[in-house]
Amino acid sequence: MGLRDILTGRHQVKGPAPDRLFAISTAYISLQAEHQIEPAGAAAIVFQALATSEFEATLREMEEVVKATGGDSGTTVSTQDDTYGYRWMTLRSPPQAPSIEDLTVGINAVASSIEGGGHGERLLCAVFAFTDARKQRVYFIYNYKRGYWYPFVPVGNTSGDGAKERSTERELQLKAQMASELPIEPEIERWFPLWGIPI
Repeated sequence: MGLRDILTGRHQVKGPAPDRLFAISTAYISLQAEHQIEPAGAAAIVFQALATSEFEATLREMEEVVKATGGDSGTTVSTQDDTYGYRWMTLRSPPQAPSIEDLTVGINAVASSIEGGGHGERLLCAVFAFTDARKQRVYFIYNYKRGYWYPFVPVGNTSGDGAKERSTERELQLKAQMASELPIEPEIERWFPLWGIPI
């Protein structure tokens, strides 16, 4: 029994959100084959943690499930809080075998667990990391509230107190390349940058 079998047997999310999230599990093939953009083997789900024992218990249970199935796929999980008060739950594939499918299943399972507990409004986004042919980091971000993806390409100093920049030109290029593969956010002003992404 693999990660997909174990995790998708948990809470099921109603509506189109899972289908839209899972679009990345096929879109990455085009990213690799046509655009030389490779999976970095890491993804994260970002949410506002709730300081209740019930919410923390839900997260611990979900983290244990992902860890327990890591023996099958090699997926590991860790959590950290950022300076804005959001929690990042990060999943990583083995370096030698990055699996977008396993990462997507894991991210969806965590989201489903949070939504199943009645806290869906606390979900912010899911982030999948890629690297292009120039070794530049490329992120695809899924906004849970909108149900859309958008690319984010930070350049230069992306952490600390220095100036933060993004390559809007590269992001628009990625939108054009991937619009047939992913449900891309049509309102570009909603392509919010995430600085200091830990993956």
